[in-house]
Amino acid sequence: MCPKCRETMVIYELEGVEIDQCVSCRGIWLDRGEIETLTTLAGVKPDRLSTALKDAAPIRTSDRRCPRCERKMHIIVVGTQNPMELDRCPNGHGLWFDAGELQQTIANFEEGEEGAVGRHFARLFAHELKSKT
Repeated sequence: MCPKCRETMVIYELEGVEIDQCVSCRGIWLDRGEIETLTTLAGVKPDRLSTALKDAAPIRTSDRRCPRCERKMHIIVVGTQNPMELDRCPNGHGLWFDAGELQQTIANFEEGEEGAVGRHFARLFAHELKSKT
């Protein structure tokens, strides 16, 4: 069930990674380890991204609940160019990206190793990016 609007989510596979997406609000849930797998598939060691996501201190508790354990998620801030707030399960089950946050994540990964990740995400999620433009 979608953490944002409580509607049904569909699961589809991209390069061996299961992506959960809400049919209503178009938000995306990535289970623990999936963002690292996508990063690795982009040809980049996920250490820096994983550390940033893991070490980001919660700024407050979200009203949204983890689709795996139903606990209220924590809001964290990630990114340096355009910092954004993401919902993260306090039990480490995964991350929630509202519609549009995927694009912002990609925009935050423009240079160096992060650029490779951003280009890979853009290719993987081309259908999502096109539907929002």
